[in-house]
Amino acid sequence: MTSDVAVPAPETAAANGHGDAHTTAGFGALTLGSIGVVYGDIGTSPLYAFREAVMAASGAEGTPTTAAVLGVVSLILWALIVVVTLKYVVILLRADNNGEGGTLALMALAQRAVGSRGATVVLLGIISGALFYGDAVITPAVSVLSAIEGMKDITLRFEPYIVPLTVVILLCLFAVQSRGTARVAAFFGPVMCVWFAVIAVAAIGPILEQPQVLFALNPLYAVSFMFHHGIIGFVTLGAVFLAVTGAEALYADLGHFGKRPIQTAWLFIVLPALALNYLGQGALVLGDPGAIVSPFFQLFPQGWFRGSMVVLATLATVIASQAVITGAYSLTRQAIQLGLLPRFEVRHTSEAHSGQIFIPRINQLLFVAVMLMVLLFRSSSALASAYGIAVTGTMVVTGMMGFIVIWKVWRWSPFAAAALIAPFLFLDLTFLAANLLKVFEGGWVPLALGTLMIVLMYTWRRGSRLLFEKSRKLEFPLADLVAMLEKRPPQRVPGTAVFLTSDPLSAPTALMHSLKHYKVLHEKNVILTIETATTPRIDPAERVKLEQISPTFSKVTLKFGFMESPNVPKALAIARKLGWQFDIMSTSFFLSRRALKPAAHSGMPRWQDRLFISLSRSANDATDYFQIPSGRVVEVGTQVTI
Repeated sequence: MTSDVAVPAPETAAANGHGDAHTTAGFGALTLGSIGVVYGDIGTSPLYAFREAVMAASGAEGTPTTAAVLGVVSLILWALIVVVTLKYVVILLRADNNGEGGTLALMALAQRAVGSRGATVVLLGIISGALFYGDAVITPAVSVLSAIEGMKDITLRFEPYIVPLTVVILLCLFAVQSRGTARVAAFFGPVMCVWFAVIAVAAIGPILEQPQVLFALNPLYAVSFMFHHGIIGFVTLGAVFLAVTGAEALYADLGHFGKRPIQTAWLFIVLPALALNYLGQGALVLGDPGAIVSPFFQLFPQGWFRGSMVVLATLATVIASQAVITGAYSLTRQAIQLGLLPRFEVRHTSEAHSGQIFIPRINQLLFVAVMLMVLLFRSSSALASAYGIAVTGTMVVTGMMGFIVIWKVWRWSPFAAAALIAPFLFLDLTFLAANLLKVFEGGWVPLALGTLMIVLMYTWRRGSRLLFEKSRKLEFPLADLVAMLEKRPPQRVPGTAVFLTSDPLSAPTALMHSLKHYKVLHEKNVILTIETATTPRIDPAERVKLEQISPTFSKVTLKFGFMESPNVPKALAIARKLGWQFDIMSTSFFLSRRALKPAAHSGMPRWQDRLFISLSRSANDATDYFQIPSGRVVEVGTQVTI
């Protein structure tokens, strides 16, 4: 899962490179930060993954057999090694977009590599981004529910309070999002370190009592289980995948922590702790098959210690939920910048960390969806069926885009790139097929959410393109208009007028309407275009491009990376150093506000027209989004048919 919670001061270095040049102190801080933020989701999987997989493997018999337990533990361990370690830690962490990772960063990198033939890449990016939202809804619900369910192992009297308490915890979690996570994020790393240490140590006793569980380290047990169990083995594979949900966070948080801290944390802390815990749960069930009801919490002694573990598990699952919620904010900002979603209000909650953002509308939608999940499914076992499809779908798409990057960016031959990626893609597709068996048990939820987001993103991108093409046909060439105005200038008024436009070759609508209605022109006029690059960030030296097109007209192009929030006044301050003299208090920004109406033949179905118009109405005001002083803005209304 991607995430934007605060990290130590060396974050900036990681964001601008690969994180390999940190000092020792910075490296340690980044490694600790990555344990708290990156591994919250995959680190809390032991709460439910082993239990669900063994119960699926036991089938109608109900009682776990030795073959089933060893087969499941072996499948989980080798899934962690192949999917997480080899695919993500070894290969995909190298496929960075100027130090940034994640599906949309990978999409932008692949799109840049293939050029004009990038429509398929964009579609893959839309699918993976859309599926992430399905994952972002299910992760908080299943994680917190699974932790609170541990209260049943203390006393059954707690059972009626599991769902209400889960609702209260999630309500508090979403309520504090607007305050930012900078203060609490400092505890994320230490808490998760304690979590991994405790779950590893608790597993040692059962492993010593049932050392035959170590046979599961042999991959032949995983292969044998799949070979001898037919359809039950395939169903079990879908549950086994729960152990690797959260692997996407390794790649998505690359820009926050850098490659080496993420790799170090996984190889030396997270993977050993997870492997020990799964072996411990397996050993416990080998000794007492009845423990499968709650194998994780039964690793701990009854009484206050188990109660403390419920509290620690709740903290760990809240951290996992926090990472995926802030990941949804980060993904949304990238999608807005890449033209896949309309502008939403983006609030910055930290002066020190640019990644610390809060998007109110996304927070509200996620809260409603997560609450529905908890109240509809009411248990982590029921929700586990819904989990996995979104993540496997994302992994399949990531593998496909990874192939394009390895082929086009790394310049491998297509056969070599295919040979590298094909085994992982085959495994991902197998996991996806296994998870699709759970569609009617709850798997329809992430599919429905993902489909909805795909429709929204596709509609916004297609509608925006059609609107741009239609507007360009109606607009007057800028060069011709400037030549006419310089030859026969209208009445001049003092000051500077800045006209925002997405098409620097055509005269902005606001300029045309201003001339038509006011019959005046400012002494200085600037045609301002804001571009989003396919790189995460732009060097300040490349932020502004200034071009004088006549004595009174100039063009300014501001470029921002897709991980940046556009700030027009701050960027224009750079333009002053390039020779553009302006006073913000004598400058007016002219924007055109378009009211859209459906046309008879727009190029899209009527329902899609109406959806696009509805999305455009919900878009945040350009003045706020570009952080332009509202007192200096003049809006000109126009009506456009699409």
